[in-house]
Amino acid sequence: MDFIPAKESPVFIKIFRLYTKLLFKWRFKTVWLKQEYEPCSECKTVYYLNHHSWWDGLIPLMLNEYRFRQQARAIMEDKQMETYSLFQKIGAFSINRNNPRSAITSLRYAVKSFERKQASLFIYPEGTITPAGSSMNFESGLAWLHNKLDNVDFVPIGIYMHTIRHSKPELHLHVGQSVRLKDSLPKEEKTAHFEEVLNQMLAELRQTAGFDDSKFEQFL
Repeated sequence: MDFIPAKESPVFIKIFRLYTKLLFKWRFKTVWLKQEYEPCSECKTVYYLNHHSWWDGLIPLMLNEYRFRQQARAIMEDKQMETYSLFQKIGAFSINRNNPRSAITSLRYAVKSFERKQASLFIYPEGTITPAGSSMNFESGLAWLHNKLDNVDFVPIGIYMHTIRHSKPELHLHVGQSVRLKDSLPKEEKTAHFEEVLNQMLAELRQTAGFDDSKFEQFL
């Protein structure tokens, strides 16, 4: 399968973000947000997220359009890109996880994207949708990017949905602090540390979401 680049359409993004906001309001009782990181005017950022549902593909758009306001792109599995081609217009580009040479092409494209001002990238290091609550197993792409990018923040985002209080699900989002790692660390250790940080965030979300919202604000 050929590589699918991002082809952002500003007009489409403006229209689609409004549709997406209405969609979230319709499908979720409440969307909650705990935000510990806010990009500065010169900041460039890699956001990495857990991937448990179809909704995860729309969450980056909502966070970027209404909070981060960076020049955002996202890595998306090529099979999903073929099914949902509209994501290309909002900044997604493809990766073929089963072809190492093709995967490197996608990661190099991601690095090239950071030549833009206020650039950001959303990546799901697990590579595919996984069952909620299962142990995460990050692929090496996130650590590879960390080795290639200078002066870029790496920020975890935890996503958790539940129906504890209502028949309609609630969505809790936790944007963590930037993760600081020594450049000299081996990729395996970087990957393990990135995993640990996000795992801890998700464990906390599972314990508190739906019971204690004192550290969250209503996002949508």
